Amino acid sequence: MWTNENNVLYKKFEFKNFSEAFAFMTRVAIEAEKLDHHPKWTNVYNKVEIWLSTHDAGNVITDKDKKLAEKIDGLL
Repeated sequence: MWTNENNVLYKKFEFKNFSEAFAFMTRVAIEAEKLDHHPKWTNVYNKVEIWLSTHDAGNVITDKDKKLAEKIDGLL
């Protein structure tokens, strides 16, 4: 479940291993490019953390973030 942390959507994902985490990030990158909306994220081994906010709207959550979050959830 995505949480709202200080006007940023946040979610942590955990996978079986690094390869699965990296494959997920690749799929997210493709969707982000399609929407021209790019996440802040980190990856350490099998964990991926993603933060979504719209920078050109003042670093707040917009429909762009909600749409990308839905796309990301659909990749699991």
